[in-house]
Amino acid sequence: MQEKTTRSEQPLSRLLMIFYGLPHLTHTIVVLPLALFIPSFYADELGLPMASVGLAIAASRLLDIISDPVVGIISDRRQTRWGRRKPWLACGTPLLIVCAWMVFVPGESVSIAYLFVWSSLLYLAYTYVDLPYKAWGAELSTDYSERSRVTAWREAFGFFGQILFLATLMVMALNGITDVRSQLLAIAIIIVVSQPLLVTAALWKVPERRSETIKSGQTIRKGWHAIALLGQNRAFLRTLAAIVLFGTAVLMQATLHRFVLNHIIKAPDLFAPMILAENLGSILCLPLWVWISDKIGKHRAVSLAALWVAFWSIFLVFAGEGDVGLYVTLIVLRGSSLASIFFLSSSIAADVVDYDTVASGTQRTGLYFSIWGVASKFAIGLGVLLGTSLPTLFGFDPTQSVHTETSETALMVIYGWIPCLIMVSGLPFLWNFPIDKKHQQELRNKIAEAVVTEDLMDIGK
Repeated sequence: MQEKTTRSEQPLSRLLMIFYGLPHLTHTIVVLPLALFIPSFYADELGLPMASVGLAIAASRLLDIISDPVVGIISDRRQTRWGRRKPWLACGTPLLIVCAWMVFVPGESVSIAYLFVWSSLLYLAYTYVDLPYKAWGAELSTDYSERSRVTAWREAFGFFGQILFLATLMVMALNGITDVRSQLLAIAIIIVVSQPLLVTAALWKVPERRSETIKSGQTIRKGWHAIALLGQNRAFLRTLAAIVLFGTAVLMQATLHRFVLNHIIKAPDLFAPMILAENLGSILCLPLWVWISDKIGKHRAVSLAALWVAFWSIFLVFAGEGDVGLYVTLIVLRGSSLASIFFLSSSIAADVVDYDTVASGTQRTGLYFSIWGVASKFAIGLGVLLGTSLPTLFGFDPTQSVHTETSETALMVIYGWIPCLIMVSGLPFLWNFPIDKKHQQELRNKIAEAVVTEDLMDIGK
């Protein structure tokens, strides 16, 4: 038994972490257009009401309230010869591809109902793939710092996926293809071709750990008592609040990028280069944020990253027509900490699961990540809804070429200051987070002393 424990605690190889991160290269390409392209495409290009588009996308997340916990619980409990997490990726990927195609490549005539149905199915398919995938990554390592590196590789591939997405748009633009419908078709083709290959590589090369279950000497909490432990887990509740607040703020701005570029800055062709520069800055700063998290802890590092986004968002309000240099500089500075928010949050989540494993007697990574997933999707829906509905309330209409000064000012305040306030409101939940490196190590020691099934890294090899 001791020999297996020692082997399981050996550091993960960089190659293994790379293979694990590969699927996220195009996972991100599926999600990114839902905020950056789909609202403006269906409103501006297809002529659907802006507020109704935002409402349809927000309402499409309602199914996740049921589907996410169901997927999480089943993937926790259902052990197959291929593991608990891998079968979901294998089966969910084809469904994800079909739904992405229907949303990105609609017919000439569409309706709000069409957008609602297919975006709902797309989010459902994404749950089947993304939730077990992230639970799988959270269980790859038990080390406080190494968990950050696993998630950093995953998010780095996600941001490289965004760069691929944007580079495709730029190449198309250089060849005179600038209409959004053609751009979305190209992205859909990339997803259809690449996603099966990347998922297959990860399933083949990356092992899956067995579930950790506390020995019979400790009580394994089941039923309503086990569910009640969720509400008693202060660290979990605090991460839940932070996810909703940070996610809402980021998605509000992501939803409004194109509207601001088209109608305020008056430089619509700047979109792809600007977001590309933002993503490059975010990737280049990843090692810095990993270093900061090693020095001051993951919870305070992600708090500083969120504060960094909020600070630069303050100045977005002052950008106007022709202020290309100012606007792009602010976006790049603001975005240089975005990747760190995502990877550090996922790493913190793995530590929270350790706390629950000690309290409940069994490892429930899928359940926890499903609830975080619901919170994240709620934040996405809320961010899109606020980003599309609030400007409408102040008279901003993207179908019009001329806007009142009041509506333009309201748009920029909603774009810059409102997300800033929302982001700052999430800081108190993480700054004095109860699980730091020392506490996490104590939790791992308790689990190691009482675990029945330790790491058998040969599952799925």
